[in-house]
Amino acid sequence: MKKTIFVYNADGGILNGIKDLLHKNLSPKTYECRLCAVTYDNFGIIREWKDFIQTLNISAEFLHRDELKQQYGVENIPLPVALIKSKDTDLQVWISPDEMNQCQSLEDLKELVLEKLK
Repeated sequence: MKKTIFVYNADGGILNGIKDLLHKNLSPKTYECRLCAVTYDNFGIIREWKDFIQTLNISAEFLHRDELKQQYGVENIPLPVALIKSKDTDLQVWISPDEMNQCQSLEDLKELVLEKLK
């Protein structure tokens, strides 16, 4: 079974979350994570995104860059990204940072995910 791993261009933890929230709101043009920008609002993950992921026939995991390093030993790769992992293969790019960064809205990201699933 394949697992899709969405990786934010941000570190995990409460303090990093507060820092990212402030950065995203005060200087959105310089915020470096489109995945965060389109899937989170000021109160957490956008329900529409959470519901959308649950309707798909995929196993999805969401990690911050520090968690990607901890769990998979991967670092120094361009982010944000969506990776695919199966039992028989190493992590492979499914949605590239360039593709992810072109998403200007949640709708754009949902359309991209659906296109990639075809």
